Amino acid sequence: MSTLAGLLTAPDRDAYLTGLAKDGPVSRGTYLDGTPIWLVTGYPESVTVLTDPRFSSDITKQRKIDLAAMAGLPEDVAPYLLHTLGVYDPPDHTRLRRLVSREFTARRVERLRPRIQQIADALLSVVPEKFDLIERYAYPLPIEVICELLGVPADDRDTWRTWTAALGAPDLGRIAEGARGLVGYMRDLIAAKRRAPGDDLLSGLVKVRENDGDRLGDEELISLSISILIAGHETTVGLISQSVRLVLARSLGLGDVEAAVEEFLRYGGPAEIAVMRYTLEAVELGGVAIPAGEAVQVVYAAANRDPRRFDRPELLDLRRPDNAHLGFGHGIHYCLGAALARAEAQIALTSLFDRFPGLALGGETDWQPGMKRALTGLPVRTSLPA
Repeated sequence: MSTLAGLLTAPDRDAYLTGLAKDGPVSRGTYLDGTPIWLVTGYPESVTVLTDPRFSSDITKQRKIDLAAMAGLPEDVAPYLLHTLGVYDPPDHTRLRRLVSREFTARRVERLRPRIQQIADALLSVVPEKFDLIERYAYPLPIEVICELLGVPADDRDTWRTWTAALGAPDLGRIAEGARGLVGYMRDLIAAKRRAPGDDLLSGLVKVRENDGDRLGDEELISLSISILIAGHETTVGLISQSVRLVLARSLGLGDVEAAVEEFLRYGGPAEIAVMRYTLEAVELGGVAIPAGEAVQVVYAAANRDPRRFDRPELLDLRRPDNAHLGFGHGIHYCLGAALARAEAQIALTSLFDRFPGLALGGETDWQPGMKRALTGLPVRTSLPA
């Protein structure tokens, strides 16, 4: 029986994730805490789970796994960090997505492109010959972008970064402190946007209203803004840094950056598993009968290497055609910030390799232990040694 717990410490994440598919596209497995779940590693089976209304992502309907306790979140603030768009079903999800989408638009993202370029250029203009690419570039760039998008004051950014970092700490006290600090800060920031709105996304979400008068409530605003803040920088940090690592480790030419980013998302994107689903009724999936009320976990990383969907999936092909990967999910829960992540990665990679065509790895890299694909660091040098 396969288990996701091994992913926390796996020295070779790619091999471990590929191994999850050894028992077939749908198999019995266990979650981090040993709770029985169904693992879905096949591509067509994953698409079914992500689109079929018989699979619910609403954690309030089924509580097979106590995610709040597992994450060490205190009960008074856990809903704000767990009740994101990804854990609602229609019609609640339809309503929230519609309201958020009125402000978080492709046009807003396109308006940000020149500013993303400015931030990238400014960061790269001051790096030394040898530096940690995550610390000096891949981390601060999305931080600046998401803060400007939401309208987080520059003077507050170090404070909330401390709180978000605490959410991943092994100490439960630090987790609770970070969670309460982040929720309290966002509540105050929303109140400030009500008093003095700006041209930022959070101000737009505060005032957005449907024709029938429907609008986002305070709890919804806090939860959505926190999820945008966290997801808007964590996954992009991973995408940029892991893409650079692959290019340098394999001596690849970037070529068409848009196609390259899509392949980086398929081959080693930062989102390796989906939000948990639950069967609302008995379902046959991949030749396996799953009873009602069962926890089902889609493994994006394995589905993205399903040979039934991708030709030579083990090959990193930066010109891969027909690359319908699941790096941003699929269906109604497709990542709301996908366009922003793509824009940041494309600009970050192009700017980096245009400025430093001789960029090379400057030391060993390793994966951070945990459920998210993240490097401990990425030492680089701007030119090859003489």
